[in-house]
Amino acid sequence: MTDAEDRKPHSDEARMAFTPPAGVEVADSESETTSEFALPKGLDAPQLPPQEREGSAFSRPRGYAAEDTLPGFTPPGGIPQVSLTKDVPWQDRMRTMLRMPVAERPAPERTPKTEEEGPAVPRVLDLTLRIGELLLAGGEGAEDVEAAMFAVCRSYGLDRCEPSVTFTLLSISYQPSLVDDPVSASRTVRRRGTDYTRLAAVYQLVDDLSDPESHISLEEAYRRLAEIRRNRHPYPTWVLTTASGLLAGAASVLVGGGLLVFVAAAVGAMLGDRLAWLAAGRGLPEFYQFTLAAMPPAAVGVALTLSHADVKASAVITGGLFALLPGRALVAGVQDGLTGFYITAAARLLEVMYFFVGIVVGVLVVLYFGVNLGASLNPDAALLVSERPYWQIAASMLLSLTFAVLLQQERSTVLAVTLNGGVAWVVYGAMYYAGDLSPVASTAVAAGLVGLFGQLMARYRFASALPYTTAAIGPLLPGSATYFGLLSIAQNKVDAGLVSLATAASLAMAIAIGVNLGSEISRLFLRISSPEKRRSAKRTRGF
Repeated sequence: MTDAEDRKPHSDEARMAFTPPAGVEVADSESETTSEFALPKGLDAPQLPPQEREGSAFSRPRGYAAEDTLPGFTPPGGIPQVSLTKDVPWQDRMRTMLRMPVAERPAPERTPKTEEEGPAVPRVLDLTLRIGELLLAGGEGAEDVEAAMFAVCRSYGLDRCEPSVTFTLLSISYQPSLVDDPVSASRTVRRRGTDYTRLAAVYQLVDDLSDPESHISLEEAYRRLAEIRRNRHPYPTWVLTTASGLLAGAASVLVGGGLLVFVAAAVGAMLGDRLAWLAAGRGLPEFYQFTLAAMPPAAVGVALTLSHADVKASAVITGGLFALLPGRALVAGVQDGLTGFYITAAARLLEVMYFFVGIVVGVLVVLYFGVNLGASLNPDAALLVSERPYWQIAASMLLSLTFAVLLQQERSTVLAVTLNGGVAWVVYGAMYYAGDLSPVASTAVAAGLVGLFGQLMARYRFASALPYTTAAIGPLLPGSATYFGLLSIAQNKVDAGLVSLATAASLAMAIAIGVNLGSEISRLFLRISSPEKRRSAKRTRGF
């Protein structure tokens, strides 16, 4: 070995800046450690007890004793567990936990459904958002969408999830623990469509995921969700157009029309429906679709008046408007407002207002030309509605039946919602015609019964309540008040028109509040005890 190789450093330690140079001796009193935080020799610093950690935000304060705990702190035994019986539908259980503070929610009662390589948190959140998107696009309320999203997350073991729903945006965040970074995802709802068959299928998927006896993997859940998206609507286009005409004809009978009025209202509504489909195919916004759809019924009524036919033109126009009134969006908007989702409620009600303005514009344009052409349209005809209870009950049931077809409901729910609509009209007629009560109060009570029955059916079948309530409130919609208000405005009777439109708005609010109140009453006081039958039915399907 040469002298140069002997002087070459043999390790990384020889290159350290704190290593004394060769030939320099370090005195005994001088420390080789150059850290300024080192304690000098001879100084005894007090040491903390080993059980206490310094600098932790979660360490127990000094002097803490469980027996001296103040009432404001968490009890020594922890927060009492909330008892959520499994007999209650998953909608009620998830809604109860969503209304609780995060720290007081009980943990999942069963092991998480995970893949072989572990829980895929991003994929679970993506599945949750896709399910929430279908529910929100189908017209479901914001609280029910959050409950469904929360149920999906908890079914896969993600208990620290926070879903958030607005009118067009869905977001969800998951925090594995207090020290881990949260995982967040969002999804935008750009298209909406009314298909209650698809809505029921999504609810069935969420129900199967929430069932403790089922073992559905993420791949299986994605496959079923893809099938739900690909499924075609249960009714073809020509059936929807025919249902729109029959709905308008049934509504015209409710306000005193005869056979000729029935046919005229049906023809006008079908023409309006075809015109709206044509506008939708050209990509026009829904505002213009409603405007165009409202013109043919009004034009048919004005034409019959100009031809001096012995028909009630007001009944023809009123029947045509029934198929266009946005009752579904109105009920959903008021429900969101009553449950605390004010941003979503404001957006839904603003959408209802735009649709209503579109109907107003379409009808007013036709009525304006009709009045100038000499059509003798009489707003006072609203006081001459004849009482024909049997015909009106049959018409109300036909209206609910056709409304259910327009909403693309399952065939198994059509009969129930038809009977629900007939009962609603019987209650309304008994209170308004026989009892001589206020139309607003009569409408609210009838709508409350609709909501109660719909919630009972939803709890019995573990499904959404919308298919059982939306079509049943069709006979109660304020079509006549809306038409006579527009007619008064067209005849320069603005004060009378505004009063009639205010009555229509009051009736619409009574419907929405009544439906929501009936639903809340059923959740508070009623129980459906059929879990054994339901579980056995699930076993027969192989779950």
